[in-house]
Amino acid sequence: MLGIIGIVVLFGMVFGGYLAAGGKMAIIIKSLPFEFMMIGGAAAGAFMISNDGATVKHTLKDVGKVFKGAKWKHDDYRDLLCLLFELIRLARQNPVAIEEHVESPAESTIFGKYPKILADKHAIEFICDTMRSVSMNYDDPHQVEEVLDKRLEGMEHHALHSSHALQSMADALPALGIVAAVLGVIKTMASIDQPPEVLGKLIGGALVGTFLGVFLAYGLVGPFATKVKAVCEEDFHFYHLIREVLVANLHNHATNICIEVGRQNTPDHHRPTFEELEEALKSVKQDAA
Repeated sequence: MLGIIGIVVLFGMVFGGYLAAGGKMAIIIKSLPFEFMMIGGAAAGAFMISNDGATVKHTLKDVGKVFKGAKWKHDDYRDLLCLLFELIRLARQNPVAIEEHVESPAESTIFGKYPKILADKHAIEFICDTMRSVSMNYDDPHQVEEVLDKRLEGMEHHALHSSHALQSMADALPALGIVAAVLGVIKTMASIDQPPEVLGKLIGGALVGTFLGVFLAYGLVGPFATKVKAVCEEDFHFYHLIREVLVANLHNHATNICIEVGRQNTPDHHRPTFEELEEALKSVKQDAA
């Protein structure tokens, strides 16, 4: 919602201010389709040249994050802590019983309680692979922590591809606007024998290209890239929380302490209160009884 409001404010203030100052929209409207075809088309072509098909699809999908915001909400962080609590407690009580859950999470009664988390491939693989390695006696906390850090770094690097691609496009748009403007000037020079009022409209149309390139770069595409990056980084707190809890478990802290470590590492605006989490864990214990 905030993204839509921002776009409305952007267009309203720019074009509203232009009209309030006595500007005429006719020349912009007349030139806009051709200038947008040149600038937007060139930007799209350059985008496809500089990225592979997977990145193009990933970027188009991630643009929706500008309007949807972060995937993981307050309740999801609480649910994640409850899920990890159940898994760690079971792994300590019955190491054999945990295997069926980490080997087939889609069929697990524990994972099944948290469908949103179960639907996230990265979260499930991150949890199951780590717990599986522990069952195989690969449980040195420092080694596992290093492996998890490298995995998170790789996941985050891949997730940020789309924001980097959008930012590269934003950086190119002002120059592409100049290209369109130069073509407009060339067109104007070919009509140099026309009266001033005709030349004025032609020059104005050429300058629309410069305006459009800068406007798209700093008003839309650049902010889109920034927002996508911010949302990706926000969502990665969820995976970092998994890392913190599982590493605490490898240090053989009490199960409640492991979960408290995770709660303390949850972002402020998503962190459940101690009392809220205690109530959720009590409910988990009652269901398991």
